[in-house]
Amino acid sequence: MKSIVRFICISGILLHAGAQSDRVFRVEARLVEVYATVLDHHGHYRDDLPADAFHVFDDGQPQIVKYFETTSQPFHCAILLDTTGSMANALPALKNAVVTFIDQFGAADSIAVYNFDERLQVQQDFTLDKAAAKRATLRLRAAGKTALFDAVAEVSRDISDQAGKKAIVVFTDGDDNTSVLTAQAAVDRARKNGVPLFTIAEGEAVKSAQLRKILTELSSSTGGAAFEVKSAKDMQEIFEHISADMRHVYLLGYQPHAISSDGKWHKIDVTVEGLADGRIRAKEGYFPK
Repeated sequence: MKSIVRFICISGILLHAGAQSDRVFRVEARLVEVYATVLDHHGHYRDDLPADAFHVFDDGQPQIVKYFETTSQPFHCAILLDTTGSMANALPALKNAVVTFIDQFGAADSIAVYNFDERLQVQQDFTLDKAAAKRATLRLRAAGKTALFDAVAEVSRDISDQAGKKAIVVFTDGDDNTSVLTAQAAVDRARKNGVPLFTIAEGEAVKSAQLRKILTELSSSTGGAAFEVKSAKDMQEIFEHISADMRHVYLLGYQPHAISSDGKWHKIDVTVEGLADGRIRAKEGYFPK
C-alpha cells in the first residue's frame, strides 16, 4: 500500500474464553516509517545504536519505536537519471559514476534503474543482479525534454511497495518543462510516500535557484540530502557520499498514539541519547492518509 504511513500486518493468536480451539485474529497496525542517519561531533557515522537509544516525537508527543532496522540491513535503491537532450555531453561521466555506485552495494541489496525525458522509463526493475543494473545504465541515450516532477512522483510510488529500507537517487541537469504535476505536487507526493530522496543537480539545474530550492525541499523533508555538481570530479565524489549515507541509515517504525485522518502535516522529531554535539538527519514529518 502506497503511503508514508505503511501498513504492516501483525498476526496474533488469541484464546477465546470457553472455546475448544484457538481463534486467529489479524490486526493491522499503521506504522510510520522514519529513516535516520546519525553522526557524532566529528562527523563520523554512528552504527552501534540500539533501538532504545532513539526517541521519536510526533507533533511533540513521544512515541514507542515498534520496528527497527540497523545500518546492516539490506537496502532497495531506485536510481532515476535525466536522459534529456541536454545530457548528451554529461551522460558518459554520469554512466561511469553510476556503475561505480552500483558496485558499492551489497549482495542482498536490490537496484532499479529508471530514466526520464518526456516520460519515465524502467530500464531495470528491482534486482539483486548488479551486472544487469550496470548494463541498463550503460545503454542509456540522451534525447527529449524534461518531465522531472512526474518521474519523481512515479518512482516514489513504485519503490514504496518494497519492504524494508529504501531510497531514491535523482540526477537532473535541467529545469522541468513537460510535467503534468507541479513542483509542489511532486514534493507532496514524495512526502506522503516517505522514501528518502538524494538529489543531484548538474549544469542548468545548478543555475536555477527555484529548482535548487525544490530539490532541497524534496531531500530534506524525506530525510535525504541535496547535492550540486560544480566540476567534473564532483560527480564521482557525490555518488560515493550518497553510497556511504545509505550504508549508515536506520529505519524506525512507530504507531502514532492518536491515528489521524485529518490529512494535515505531522511534524517528526528524532533524538538520540548521549549524542553530545552530534547531528541527526531524518525526515521532517508526514501526511496521514
